[in-house]
Amino acid sequence: MGIRRADSPFRFVSCMELREVMGQRAMDEQRLLELIEEVPADSIYYHTHSYYLRHAYAQGLFPNDFATWVTLHAHDRMLGERLGILDPFEFDGIEQLRGEILAIMGEHLSHIKIIPRATTGEPFEFVRSHVIEADLDLETWTLREFRDALAHVEVGAIYNHVCEARLRKGRLSGDFADWLSVEDGLSLPELAARVAKVGCLGLSLEGMREQIVRLCDRELAAQ
Repeated sequence: MGIRRADSPFRFVSCMELREVMGQRAMDEQRLLELIEEVPADSIYYHTHSYYLRHAYAQGLFPNDFATWVTLHAHDRMLGERLGILDPFEFDGIEQLRGEILAIMGEHLSHIKIIPRATTGEPFEFVRSHVIEADLDLETWTLREFRDALAHVEVGAIYNHVCEARLRKGRLSGDFADWLSVEDGLSLPELAARVAKVGCLGLSLEGMREQIVRLCDRELAAQ
């Protein structure tokens, strides 16, 4: 079988975050809930999805800032565990995710008499982020080229093509899967479907990279 070559290459684009502290903070869980309801979607995105960019190589105990704060500072492990099992990539948009967070917190607070607050004195500080893209001037035309580039490209590119593509740009399968599936890409729909699922596994960015590289290796071995 000849080497499949795309009509249009995949071009790797990385990204970086510019963070903006919003001046809104919570010292207890009731105020945290109120501010989660009020703040812009970009802030919810920062404290959930952008967590993966800030922790690219390993996931913490709780993979979002809300779960981390209520556990470590408000010492509410039960709520922390409920928020910690949320996978932001399972939701179609930020507002759907915000609604689920509010529902979990509201139900939890309705069953307790004393509102947990930050006994450490550390407030929850709301931040929003602005993402800036950086073209890496790196193009790939074949699956082998794509696999080798993916294995070494900076981690910001993984975030941009998986997380940013899905949530802020509306490409729900992610850029990698899109290119692997389309006719002017590599036209490998089965591989593309498997790659699209990687973004829903709750992996770190490095974990995503490793899994997609393994999927490419299996495809290459079968060709």
